[in-house]
Parts: sequence; structure tokens; C-alpha cells
Amino acid sequence: MTDEADRARRRAIRAEYAEEEAEAGEAEALESAQTVLSVRIPKQLAEELKEQAAAEHIGTSALVRKILTKTIHARLEEPPLTEERVEMIARRVFRELREG
Repeated sequence: MTDEADRARRRAIRAEYAEEEAEAGEAEALESAQTVLSVRIPKQLAEELKEQAAAEHIGTSALVRKILTKTIHARLEEPPLTEERVEMIARRVFRELREG
């Protein structure tokens, strides 16, 4: 592949990526009001997020939103910690300690 063909291919990929990100952003904006949240994370984590986002063909921000949404919703769907659940957990822990 020539340098010019390679550059053209890269431009096309970037344009497609930008269009997809814009569409995703518009869809999310329509779903709910958004705000900006800045966080500091370790450099290695940032690199891992970028790699995973590239593997999924989405932007890093879209990946972080997806992870946060999935995590928060999963926590909200957990059954409440009732007295019965605490007793069941305690019995299991004591049983495992005796057997262990």
C-alpha cells in the first residue's frame, strides 16, 4: 500500500469513527441530560481503557460511560441486605470456617 493510499485509508477510518462518536453522543444526549465529570486515574488504567475502547471500536468516553452505567445498574439490582440474608451469609461463613 502506498503512503498516499495509507493516509487516505486512515482519514476514512477517522472520519467514520468521528461520525459514529457524534451519533452516539447525540443519542446519549437525547436519552438524558449529561454533565462532564473529570477524574484522575493511573496512567496504566487509562492505557487499558483506550486499548479496550479501540478493540470495541468506540471512544474511550463511551466505554467509561458504558462501564459506569453497567456497574451502577448492577449494584442497584442486587437484592437488599435483609436480616435473613445476613443470617444465611453468617451461617455459610461459620460452616466454611469449621470445614476449612
